[in-house]
Amino acid sequence: MPDCIFCKIVTKEIPAKIAYEDAHLVAFSDINPKAPVHLQIIPKEHIARVSELTEKNADLVAKLVMTANRLAREYGVAEPGYRLVINCNPGAGQSVYHLHLHLLGGRPMKWPPG
Repeated sequence: MPDCIFCKIVTKEIPAKIAYEDAHLVAFSDINPKAPVHLQIIPKEHIARVSELTEKNADLVAKLVMTANRLAREYGVAEPGYRLVINCNPGAGQSVYHLHLHLLGGRPMKWPPG
């Protein structure tokens, strides 16, 4: 997707502080962090929102979560606790239309969110 900022991070057209990368995913620091640890974990394939996942690509969700778990351990937030968030559409706060999982940790999280 030519105008997608996250696609441009995948292709290295836009720099990012990369925390993890493999053949399917990229994880990077959020530019406007809401917690001491705030990473975005995205598939390299452009999927605009979580509601567009199909049986064909649903395994991406497991990859996103497993990568988040690994990064939570690496960043030292696994034991005290962390939050994973996927927003879908404007009413839920989605502002970048490329599927992404937020990993937030390093401070107490409040409930309800938002």
